[in-house]
Amino acid sequence: MKVISYSGSIEVYTHYNQLNDPNAIQLCKDSIEAMADAYAPYSNFQVGSAIRLDNGTIVKGNNQENAVYPLGLCAERVALYASSSQYPDNQITHLAVATAKKLADGETPPFPCGSCRQVLLEMEQRFGQDITIYVVGGNDSVWVVHSAKDLLPFAFSKDSL
Repeated sequence: MKVISYSGSIEVYTHYNQLNDPNAIQLCKDSIEAMADAYAPYSNFQVGSAIRLDNGTIVKGNNQENAVYPLGLCAERVALYASSSQYPDNQITHLAVATAKKLADGETPPFPCGSCRQVLLEMEQRFGQDITIYVVGGNDSVWVVHSAKDLLPFAFSKDSL
């Protein structure tokens, strides 16, 4: 038997205003704003996302549901694919994702799903740069992850092919 250890780190702030970067604070606010326009008539679980590109452009997204559930799309992927389509040569440097879910003390906010984590990882590999991810909870706390690799260890990548 062989044991393999891996680790990552997450910074936790009680409010996104505690972030030392005004651009990060604004990106968190942008993701909260985007949440308001989510189309979630079935789950009533609205999610907003905002991406900052290396040229300073902000691209927003929100979850889009469908009566045929598999046809819906998460807020993160809406923003990721929109940025890739509209700004194909610009690197994604930061992503914020927000939900309105009220958190109990010590509760973790909803993080991106596995599919979104995979797409984030692909974007990191595409440009050879980590993406800082801000996960904003309904109480305005924020959990900061500095790379999709920390959310998806042992990910499937082009090297897996």
